[in-house]
Amino acid sequence: MKKFYFILALFCSILLHSQERCFLNSDTRLYTEPKTSASFLGYFKYGAEVRLISQNQNGWYKVQADNFNEGFVPEKFIATRLNAKDIKTKDPENPILEGGDAYYGGNHLFVLVAGLKARALPDRNSKIKEVLFTGDPVAVNYLPVNQEEWVNINGNFTEEYAQYTLRKFIGTRPDFDTLLKDFDKLDVNAVSERKTVSERIVELAWNSEYSKLEPAYQRYYEVVKQINDPKLIAETEMNMALAKGLAKHKLPEQIIAFTKKIGFLLGDIKTDTPMPYFTQKQLLKFYGDPDRKVKISDECGLYLSDLFYYYPNLEISVDEEKNKAEVIKVYVSPNYKFILNTNDFLDNSTSEKAFIEKYGTYIEASLKSPHNYSIIMEESQFRIQFKDGKLYSVEIFFYC
Repeated sequence: MKKFYFILALFCSILLHSQERCFLNSDTRLYTEPKTSASFLGYFKYGAEVRLISQNQNGWYKVQADNFNEGFVPEKFIATRLNAKDIKTKDPENPILEGGDAYYGGNHLFVLVAGLKARALPDRNSKIKEVLFTGDPVAVNYLPVNQEEWVNINGNFTEEYAQYTLRKFIGTRPDFDTLLKDFDKLDVNAVSERKTVSERIVELAWNSEYSKLEPAYQRYYEVVKQINDPKLIAETEMNMALAKGLAKHKLPEQIIAFTKKIGFLLGDIKTDTPMPYFTQKQLLKFYGDPDRKVKISDECGLYLSDLFYYYPNLEISVDEEKNKAEVIKVYVSPNYKFILNTNDFLDNSTSEKAFIEKYGTYIEASLKSPHNYSIIMEESQFRIQFKDGKLYSVEIFFYC
């Protein structure tokens, strides 16, 4: 089956390049026959791209949708380009949401389940391209009626970008309070079902406001204690501490004021600025010749130079002509430390939980990047990484 879809996708790719790209300039449906009284396979939203399979026949085109469904659409809705002056015909029964809400700018729906695997092809055995979470918005231009059909959730025909999941796993955005009530109604002994629902609650909380994390993790913690996995219990307790800190998140101006006190201990050199600078001559005097020099493309022009020096504990952007060096990343150790709050020296003995409990109100976090945190500055941010429960590195990341 996988081979079949690969051959089909390759054929369609060739077909696409042999003709003009076509779009639908209104909502419509994919009919099984060239007449509106026929049954239909799915819904198209304005802007959906289609591939033409046949020429115009009595006001109808046979087309292929972005999930490989084939059927008919009225000729009047086929266009080679979209225009701001298009007069859109809206289908009140079309379940696809229009862009412009608080979550997504284009046609979309939302993930309804925890840890949804988006695949490269409409095949359960194809490569997993991404794992999506409950409440994530996904681009949808064509939606099949059949719940067991595949949906292209990247809105793109190009194989490099296309991603697929089953229709039954996406829909309108779940309601957080409803999920809480659903969980609370479950039999306390229905551990598997409680785990499934609590995982959805946690993921949706991360896709909502920080204030929802505490009640989400409280439910999840109930289940984790029932499962009685020590590692999972410890991880959940850490996330509960994170949720508590994020719920009392500082204002941006408070965080920026806090960052002005940040510094580093870099071997024998103590800096009192958030972004350590040296001259190139000082750099060589303090740390000697680097282990290696590498040129890295810097399209945004964020760093002093595209030349980077690499030391065991440091990554540094160096402009040799201007005799300037800028520390970009520090790998912490007993002699290379991240200084927070003037006298708090963090090194590779600093635990993730201790860091969260002390600085949770200042950091940003994401479920999609576990054990990685950031602290914002005016034109950059600190990216703080933990490995195996201990502080590993601090990177100064500039906004493009």
